Amino acid sequence: MLSTDAVVHELYDDPAVRDLVVGRWGLEVAPGGRVDRRAVAGRAFAGDGERAWLEGVLWPRVAERLEAWRAAEAARRPAPIALVAEVPLLFEAGMEGGFDATVAVVAAEDVRRDRAGARGHAALDERAARQLGQDEKAARADHVIANDGSLEDLEAAVATVLAAVNTSQRAGSSSRPSPARGRLGA
Repeated sequence: MLSTDAVVHELYDDPAVRDLVVGRWGLEVAPGGRVDRRAVAGRAFAGDGERAWLEGVLWPRVAERLEAWRAAEAARRPAPIALVAEVPLLFEAGMEGGFDATVAVVAAEDVRRDRAGARGHAALDERAARQLGQDEKAARADHVIANDGSLEDLEAAVATVLAAVNTSQRAGSSSRPSPARGRLGA
């Protein structure tokens, strides 16, 4: 599995990305030469132009890493098998067309807010305003998993979706599956 959030964290360690961010917002976003994601979030979510600038820096690099990972995995694994990439802003970034199937993992807003806060995310309201709503993501996705229950519930729902996607790929389906509107999970 590839997490594009992890890719973004790695990109902030890339000197070229760090230099662009520092050039835009000053040394205070990279104390000691290391990008402070909270400080960047504070600047990026201050306005649409700032956020768009950061997305223009990060998203093409994320897409490049995603493609390189996909090619490497395809070369070393028997086909067809589902490769899983976690892309929190998949629809917002317009990247959904690059996938055979999409899965929206949704949860109640209060649950999402609590989880994001627990992970130390700043500017929660600004982040939420930038993202599509849960209903919109569910409507766009091929599969929907409700993540309001336990970790075991989530893992079981993910396993069910992966089995369906792998079965579809083994059957030779070259087009995206018809959207599944039911919700899996708790």
